[in-house]
Amino acid sequence: MPRSRRLTAVAGAIALAAVVTGCSTTVHLEPADDANDPGCASVSVLLPDSVDGFDRVWTDAQATGAWGDPTIVLRCGVEPPAPSALVCTTLGGVDWLVLDQEEERQRLVTYGREPAVEVIIRRGEQIDFQSIVNTLSSSIQSGLAPATAQCTDRVEFPAG
Repeated sequence: MPRSRRLTAVAGAIALAAVVTGCSTTVHLEPADDANDPGCASVSVLLPDSVDGFDRVWTDAQATGAWGDPTIVLRCGVEPPAPSALVCTTLGGVDWLVLDQEEERQRLVTYGREPAVEVIIRRGEQIDFQSIVNTLSSSIQSGLAPATAQCTDRVEFPAG
């Protein structure tokens, strides 16, 4: 094969590879302020491939995970919450503060852990919030730093 044809074939293969990889689904997320904390690396490697029937999708931000389109988002390295009067619950061996409900999403943040982990779950579908948080907690628990505080008044997880 002449050299010019080989170069054309190689260039074509590279162009095809670029087009194919350009079609992969990657979700754009903003990393948390402390996403580079080594504790977040320990959490990131433990993220499950699926959560409550939602498959994992790739993200472009450090210390994040997403499942669905995304229906579920996890960010490690958010600011640890101070003691609060918000609902506090324990799922999968991890204490979570249930932040005030928002119209389109529900947010939770680990309590008593640094770095803290935030989970955001989109509303509007048949979603078992408790099952989702329990699955994520069970998956990442061994990568979390030991708890330095815990819920004092635990409540059952509120219905979605």
